[in-house]
Amino acid sequence: MKNHKLPGYLLGKYQLIGTVTFAVLFALVFLMLYIPFSDTAWFGLGGSVMFLLTVFYAAASILSLIVSRMLMYRSKRMFELTYAGYTVWCLMEIVFVSALYTYLTVEFIPVGGERNIEIFARAFQNGLIALGIPYLIAGMYFAIIDKNNTIRLMSYDNVVTDEPIRPETQKITLFDNSGTLKMSLSPENLYYIESDDNYIKVWYSDSKGDLKQYMLRCRLKTVEESFKDSGLVRCHRKYIVNIKKVKVLRKESDGYYLDLDNETIPPLSVTKTYADTVLSHFTGESPLLEPIDY
Repeated sequence: MKNHKLPGYLLGKYQLIGTVTFAVLFALVFLMLYIPFSDTAWFGLGGSVMFLLTVFYAAASILSLIVSRMLMYRSKRMFELTYAGYTVWCLMEIVFVSALYTYLTVEFIPVGGERNIEIFARAFQNGLIALGIPYLIAGMYFAIIDKNNTIRLMSYDNVVTDEPIRPETQKITLFDNSGTLKMSLSPENLYYIESDDNYIKVWYSDSKGDLKQYMLRCRLKTVEESFKDSGLVRCHRKYIVNIKKVKVLRKESDGYYLDLDNETIPPLSVTKTYADTVLSHFTGESPLLEPIDY
């Protein structure tokens, strides 16, 4: 698992903001409980020097976490973060706040002969509790929310009727992350779905045949898992295409492309990860390997 791609629900803008906010609140509560029982912690709001050091350390630590998560959010456009990479990233955040605490302690607080490495080790141990635990809890929470959304979407009946369901009358229903039904449309009106961070853009034709776009907060992976046995096929990390709307499949020097039956829609690229799955819909052969997207 350490080399597997990190799920998108951990790298979304709101998830990162929520993780930092929860970590800061958890750390404050931990310190309030820890300081009265510690002989070495120097945090305080009484004396002027201690007050300034405490405020500076808290502000610098929070700022460093915010900057770190902003860089993490932007990094997903440059490279794919794995579980191992995410773990190292979180540990480096703890190392930074621990090193900052060590520096302030050595420079401004009488340490009574305690070695720098001992100060850092104690700070790192407390950092693992103050930041590591909320990171873990936040990750588990977002994973549960994502899984519940997937189950809710997969368990929804496509059509509410007493008549036998015919494939051509089935509806594609889409929920947002809160479980609210946002859109229901016929497959013949859907062209493709595009990922945009924690949102998806649904490209479809209205009653007049004009191309329209509808955006809702939902992960593309959730849609893929929910409609895996339908004509909606993942062709790219950013796209799910309605295979029935594909007019031309063509092979270029840099890979396959899909031309849809709407000239205003640019060709959709087919990446190597999903090439076998897409081609199987045209050749009638089962893909050799199922694409893996974590």
